[in-house]
Amino acid sequence: MVLAPMEAPQPRHRLATDTDDGMLLIISGPSGAGKTTITRAVERTIPGSVFSVSATTRPMTPADVDGVDYHFVDDATFKAMIARNEFLEHVDLFGKRYGTPRLWVEEQLARGRLVILEIDVVGAIKVKTQVPEAFAVFILPPSEEVLLERLRSRKRESEEAIQKRFAEARREMQTARTARIGDRPVYDLFIVNDDLQRAIDEAVGGVRGELERRRTAR
Repeated sequence: MVLAPMEAPQPRHRLATDTDDGMLLIISGPSGAGKTTITRAVERTIPGSVFSVSATTRPMTPADVDGVDYHFVDDATFKAMIARNEFLEHVDLFGKRYGTPRLWVEEQLARGRLVILEIDVVGAIKVKTQVPEAFAVFILPPSEEVLLERLRSRKRESEEAIQKRFAEARREMQTARTARIGDRPVYDLFIVNDDLQRAIDEAVGGVRGELERRRTAR
């Protein structure tokens, strides 16, 4: 498959319709914790939410839709985007590259929307360094044993690949618990996904509460 290059964004000027009501929401968690299900539930439940689609060099699968699941690009295009400072953050993970397009995020925030990034801890630290006011949520499994069982139950990978992913998940959870920027923790809310509906309710409630707090503080 030939990958079409993403067009370079043009600088954006503030419009008369822009607002200061937008909020950047980061949702992270290890593979198998349920973060994608929770992320999509937040997006569906809270009006004005939009999900940021990352660019990636990961190959497309038959289930993927370009521009919906990811913006699929080749290595050369990704490198060129880095050189043009087009990413809010980017990371190498399991031999593939992932990045958050900067201009789209800025445009949606200016329109007063809740912009949701589903990114890993390294990406969250990079984003929070640039956007300290971002609200960050980390999804935890009930235990490491449950996480390992969830990874195995998906039956997508070999045991060797599962163990590699599990080791990375353990590192990610430890980093998330201790990561700080200055005197502030990177993550504002930790949610243990031992019951999916309860975890969704807690995530939606936490985000709504933060949005209301900010509106009241203005």
